[in-house]
Amino acid sequence: MPSHSSVLVPYAAYLRVYEPLEAFAEPERTHWEAYARRGRGPTAQDELRRSLAGLLPVPPVAVPVQESADAFVAETDGVLRVCPWRTRLRSWLALEELPALLSAPLLDAVLPPVVREQAAADHERWRKLNPDARPWIRGAVWQVPVRWFALFSDKEREYAPAGGEDGPRLRYRTPMVEARRRVARTLKALRDAGEEGLLTEGLVDVGRWLEEFHPRSLVELDYGGLVHVLTGEQLSADRSAADVARGVVALRAGDAEAAGAVFEKLAERWRAVRDLQRAN
Repeated sequence: MPSHSSVLVPYAAYLRVYEPLEAFAEPERTHWEAYARRGRGPTAQDELRRSLAGLLPVPPVAVPVQESADAFVAETDGVLRVCPWRTRLRSWLALEELPALLSAPLLDAVLPPVVREQAAADHERWRKLNPDARPWIRGAVWQVPVRWFALFSDKEREYAPAGGEDGPRLRYRTPMVEARRRVARTLKALRDAGEEGLLTEGLVDVGRWLEEFHPRSLVELDYGGLVHVLTGEQLSADRSAADVARGVVALRAGDAEAAGAVFEKLAERWRAVRDLQRAN
C-alpha cells in the first residue's frame, strides 16, 4: 500500500506530546534531529494503515517485531519538537484494552488467543527491561474523552474544513506548562465541589502522564479519524474545550447545577458519537 493512500482509516482521536530535542539522550537526539530536518514525514493515517496491515497475515501480527523509528514533527517558535510513534509499545497497551471494546467471539476472530497470549508474554519481558517506558501518544476510539479538553483553551482550537489529502482537520495545541496548569485548576474545582467521579480520576491519570515529559513540550489533541465520522456542520460547531471551561467556571462559582448541565450535555454529545460504533 502506498504511504499516502487515498483510503482513509478511521476512527480514533489522539492526545500527543511533542518533546524538544534536548529531552532525548544520545544517540536518539541525533536520530530525531536528522529525522525532523529531512522534510515531510508520514501522517497519522499512514501509521494506522501500517498497523492494520499487520492484521492481514495468518496468523496476524498484533505487535510489530521492531519498534518504529518514525515520529510526528512540530516546529513552533523556531523550536523543533518530536513525538515518537513508539508503535510497538502502544500496540501492547492497546491489546490490554481490547477485551473492553470487543465481544469475546469477535476478539478471538480478529486476534486468536494464542496471538494475544504471546504478545502479553513479550510485553512482560520487555517491561522488565524498560520499566520507565511511556508512550508519547494516547488514543481513544470513537470518541474524544471529555477530560482531554480540560488541557486546552478554545483559542487554541484549529479547524480546517479541508486539512489536506486526508480531509478536514480539527486539533488543539498548547504549551506543556499551560496543559499542566489547566489540569491542576480543573482538579481543584472538581474536588472543591466534592466531585470525585470518573472525570476526576481521568484527569489525575492524564496529569501524571504529562509530568513524565519535558516542561518545554507541546501538547496536542487531534480529532484524527473522527473528522470522517462527524459532519462538517458538527465539526464547525464543536466547542468542547470551551464547554469544559464553562463547566469549571460554574464549579468555581459554586453553581454545581449549571456545571452539571454543561458536563452532561457534553458527555451526551460524545455518547452519541460512540453509539455510531454499534451502527457500523
